[in-house]
Amino acid sequence: MITLLAKIFVPDNNDTKNPSVRQAYGILCGAVGIFLNLCLFAGKFIAGSVSNSIAITADAFNNLSDAGSSIITLIGFKMAGQKPDPHHPFGHGRIEYISGLLVSVIILLMGAELLKSSFSKILHPEMPDFSPMAVAVLLASILVKCYMFLYNRQLGRKLDSAAMAATAADSLSDTIATSAVLAATLIGHFTNLAVDGWCGMLVGLFICYTGYSAAKDTVSPLLGQAPDPEFVRQINDIVTAHEEILGIHDLIVHNYGPGRILISLHAEVPAEGNFLALHDKIDTIEHELRSRLNCHAVIHMDPVCVEDEETNRLKALVKGYIEEISGALTMHDFRIVTGPTHTNLIFDVVTPYNFPLSDGELAERIQERIRTDNPNYFAVIEVDKQMV
Repeated sequence: MITLLAKIFVPDNNDTKNPSVRQAYGILCGAVGIFLNLCLFAGKFIAGSVSNSIAITADAFNNLSDAGSSIITLIGFKMAGQKPDPHHPFGHGRIEYISGLLVSVIILLMGAELLKSSFSKILHPEMPDFSPMAVAVLLASILVKCYMFLYNRQLGRKLDSAAMAATAADSLSDTIATSAVLAATLIGHFTNLAVDGWCGMLVGLFICYTGYSAAKDTVSPLLGQAPDPEFVRQINDIVTAHEEILGIHDLIVHNYGPGRILISLHAEVPAEGNFLALHDKIDTIEHELRSRLNCHAVIHMDPVCVEDEETNRLKALVKGYIEEISGALTMHDFRIVTGPTHTNLIFDVVTPYNFPLSDGELAERIQERIRTDNPNYFAVIEVDKQMV
């Protein structure tokens, strides 16, 4: 159904990197979610009233809260699709993450409330009246929620949307919860065992875990998570495919929401080259990154001596010293400044975040290693952190 509706209401529905397409998908899925959850609420509320089942009635209000979650998702995508303005020059895309976080909070609250009511049922067990109508409604609810989980998960992956992933997790937890209510109803009818409370406790724990996982996935991009390694690889492949580029470093990826990514990097170019021609090449690469990866790119050009024998000899020497300390270290921006009494070796060293030495300890260790064999060389070191 979603695929058919997308073809009707979402123009260019395959262009998932386009903010307007993402917004249209979010509004469509939010509207469908509201409609289906309101239908489930009405059916379960009637069935719960007829069978005098507190569990089914509680599950009905759970669907009502899901309708509220769908409203949050719809509003979130609507607001995230707003154009940039003077106060938000990079757009409002991160609102999508905030809406996903709100849905996660609702899941956690629902899980906590279910744990509370389930504990009360364990202390004071009740046997609900059996009703074929209630069983039919619960079965229909499970099928509908399975469908909602599948289409939200599919679109969440297609759009790389944390908000839709959270909504999919919510639908999955609802499927489990309703299945537990159905199981408890059938077990109670055929065995006279009051297992409502115990089933509810297990489901409540599962729902809380689902909410925690969904919240973690939405909080991480808000805090500023590391870029996807595959995205970094694509950037590196595109930039270094041009023969004028010797290498890249200091890559930074700024995520302002899905489809709103700003990247900056340093590209090493031959110092002996024609700077006007190299500058034109850098502009070409920036446009290529923008068109192929749908991001805004800013590239700083770093001239590197490639034909000076002394520079190349010292660079290889220092690289060997660094590799002696750890194979996880890399070096870039190497240059030398020769003076009457000593020579400065100026370069950057890149370390992983979990490297055992502090930045100061690492720099001092490299400096000592260079001075041991070459007293007239002095190292000026900048320590950077590895992006991925």
